[in-house]
Amino acid sequence: MSAVKFEELMKIMYRLRKECPWDKEQTHDSIKANTLEEAYEVVEAIDEKNYNDLKGELGDLLLHIVFHSVIAEENGTFKIDDVIDSINSKLIRRHPHVFGDVKVNGNEDITRNWETIKLEEGRNSVLEGVPKNLSGLHRAFRLQEKASKVGFDWDNKEDVWAKVVEEIDELHESERSGDREKLEDELGDLFFSLINYSRFLKINPEDAIRKTNEKFLKRFQFIEKRMKEEGKDITKSSLSEMDKYWDESKKD
Repeated sequence: MSAVKFEELMKIMYRLRKECPWDKEQTHDSIKANTLEEAYEVVEAIDEKNYNDLKGELGDLLLHIVFHSVIAEENGTFKIDDVIDSINSKLIRRHPHVFGDVKVNGNEDITRNWETIKLEEGRNSVLEGVPKNLSGLHRAFRLQEKASKVGFDWDNKEDVWAKVVEEIDELHESERSGDREKLEDELGDLFFSLINYSRFLKINPEDAIRKTNEKFLKRFQFIEKRMKEEGKDITKSSLSEMDKYWDESKKD
């Protein structure tokens, strides 16, 4: 990014805060949901491999970074320069194998050093820093991943799969007991174990479920489209009728 182009973006944002009635009314809280939405739109463009859209969505996300920074500057908390200084310092500090004289033998050493450095920075736990507002799937994945970096992990995926099977059995047992609270606990344990297994398969469960959701959406909408073409009312159709179009959607 050239300094001139970034300076132009900052000037545009400063002007909007002064002259646009909507922009000047916004706060960190009022735009935080939009910031999250922009991040999701970046992910969607990556999933769809639409790199023209990705370019635009990254611009929207950058706008939000600048927007929050200008609001903070007006509040006297920090400026965009402080944001940049912060990430520059963090990257240098957490990559001593690049900017210092630390020797590493691979990614495992790098990730372990990363967690050690964060503890030296004042964190009380290696699990700190995983946002509470992440989806449950992704948060579980990140918690497991962080614990793994300091050696708290299974030895092999076969043992992890055995744990998944064990949790399935415990879920069935708790269902028979009729204890709803226990059932919820066991279901959570099963999800957690499956997420652990996905980590050993090197598959992010959030990516997997997002793709499955989209697949279900497209196939169900195919059923609706085909039934409409044949003059049928989906609300009055049988499961076997819908299954026929579901199978057709998989071939389409």
